[in-house]
Amino acid sequence: MMKVLCTSVDHLPATLPEGERAFTLFKSAKRASIGTIAKGWRGSLKRKGFAPSAQTWDFVQFCLAACAADLCCPRSTSADGWTRTIELTVALHEPLRWTPWKGHAEALLKVLTGDYWTLNFVDGGVAPPNGRPQPLAHDCVSLLSGGLDSLIGGINLVSEGRRPVFVSQLAHEDSDRQRRYAALLGGGATHMQWSHGISFSGRREPSTRGRSLAFYAFAVLAASRIADAPVEVFIPENGFICINPPLVPGRVASLSTRTTHPMFIAELQALLDGLGIGVRLELPYRFKTKGEMLRECADQALLSTVASDSTSCGRFRTYNRTHCGRCVPCMIRRAAFLAWGPGRDTTEYVHPSVVGSDKSSGPDDPMAAALAVLAAQSKGLDRFLGGTLAFSSLTERPAYRRVLHAGLGELEALLRGDGLL
Repeated sequence: MMKVLCTSVDHLPATLPEGERAFTLFKSAKRASIGTIAKGWRGSLKRKGFAPSAQTWDFVQFCLAACAADLCCPRSTSADGWTRTIELTVALHEPLRWTPWKGHAEALLKVLTGDYWTLNFVDGGVAPPNGRPQPLAHDCVSLLSGGLDSLIGGINLVSEGRRPVFVSQLAHEDSDRQRRYAALLGGGATHMQWSHGISFSGRREPSTRGRSLAFYAFAVLAASRIADAPVEVFIPENGFICINPPLVPGRVASLSTRTTHPMFIAELQALLDGLGIGVRLELPYRFKTKGEMLRECADQALLSTVASDSTSCGRFRTYNRTHCGRCVPCMIRRAAFLAWGPGRDTTEYVHPSVVGSDKSSGPDDPMAAALAVLAAQSKGLDRFLGGTLAFSSLTERPAYRRVLHAGLGELEALLRGDGLL
């Protein structure tokens, strides 16, 4: 059992049980063994006019605490080298409100990270910032990561006459890109770009399955500045990546990310509703492939000028901010550009073909993609998918099935074009 405490400086115990990690929220404890989350952020929010409800603020504190626990608990020390058992104690401003949702929140984290969580909600959380808010003249929130899907989502919203607040999670490789896109789409003045600011000594878990919780926390916080509730929060992600079907039998459960999986989003929505937070999460492209998103974008001229500048690579940092060309996100990106039209992709790739690079570049994702395409053809799509769509309702299942079939078709065209099939 890995134990983590996240609390305010004022409620931090003088000593901790052996082996327990601790973090303080928004203020440093100035103790070498104690980590810090988002130092100075609460004061910054107050100065900028934020005065979120206790429910919203406690949701932010919960998400940041879960991110900290995810980062400070190495998977390599668990029994199977992956699945962890984590006991997380979170100090909240109104912990009693969360008591009925303890089991739900534990299950939510299990879906996202694949670990077994025990949550304790206790007093001692930081009070919400009490700024002087002025409602923003916007009607929705849209996530803006620097990736291609969120760029398309932003273009479409603006083209439809919507007035989104763009929210970004600071990323070393994409921060400037996020600001450029927000300015390009007219949201520069209301572009909210934040970092979870989690710092601590010791080993960091690199898988970061829980990192998206900070993104959702930021989106919910931004929504608190919009007057008319419920506020739509758009999560622009193509359906193939939303479902993220295991390409080979070994890539099941949390070995494939579930950041935008419809089941996770539905459970997250239930938590928000139960806590009384007026936000409605939307997955507008859950039935579209990435190629379809490119072809159907409302402003083709604008998209043509910036699409290749966006980022998709799962190993972007590894290759010094250059797309590797061979990881699953890169292959889906290349396949989507191909479906959009030959010659449109001017992205620089370390490996411009899935053929001819050695395995030192990472796991053999092209072979996994090829096996998936061949398995779907030989067994039939439904046998290949197995229980992948068990989460979906009978009315939506055909649409999810279609997008996975079309997504595999886009991948197949790329693999055949490169000569791997």
